[in-house]
Amino acid sequence: MFWSVEADTSAVLLTHAPTIVPAAGNLSVELRETSPRADEQGVHFLLKAGGQTVRLVRLPGVPTGTPLAALVPLDANGPDRIEALERLLRVLRGRTVPDDRRLTPQQKRRHRHMLQAIDGHRSGASYREIASVIFGRDRITFEPWKTSSVRASVIGLVKDGRAMIAGGYRHLLHHRRKE
Repeated sequence: MFWSVEADTSAVLLTHAPTIVPAAGNLSVELRETSPRADEQGVHFLLKAGGQTVRLVRLPGVPTGTPLAALVPLDANGPDRIEALERLLRVLRGRTVPDDRRLTPQQKRRHRHMLQAIDGHRSGASYREIASVIFGRDRITFEPWKTSSVRASVIGLVKDGRAMIAGGYRHLLHHRRKE
C-alpha cells in the first residue's frame, strides 16, 4: 500500500473548488502527479518542489485540470491537515517550507537505530554485533555485557523496531497532542 488517507494525516485532500470562489483566486499552478496511484480513496500522488515533498489525494470524481480546493475534515487530525495544507501553499507559491516538526532530531535518530537494529537482528546478527555497529566497539567493552545498559538498549531497539514494522510506523504521521 502506498499510503492511506486514514493513516497519513499529512496528506492534503483535494476536491472541486466551489463555484463561489472566483477562478482568479485559485493558484494557477498545475499539479504534476508524481508517482500517482489510484484506489477507492482517490488518486494519491506526491508534489515535489524545492527539495520538499507534499502528499496529495485527489478525491474520487475530481478530474485533472479542474480548479481545486482543499478539504479539511473537522476531526482530531484537523491541525495536522491544516499544517499539511500550509506546506502545500508554501510550495505552490515558491516559498521555503519549514522542516517537518512531527519528529525531533532525537526521535529521528532513535527510529533510524530501531531500523538498523531490527535489520541486523533479522539478518542473524547478535545483540553484541548490533551494538557495535550502532554504538561503536568502545561502548560495548566498557562494562560487562550481560548487565550492560548498551545491551538493554539494543534489545529495546529490536523490540521497538518489530512494533514499528507491525504497523507502529503509522504513529510517526501524527503530532503528539494532549487529549
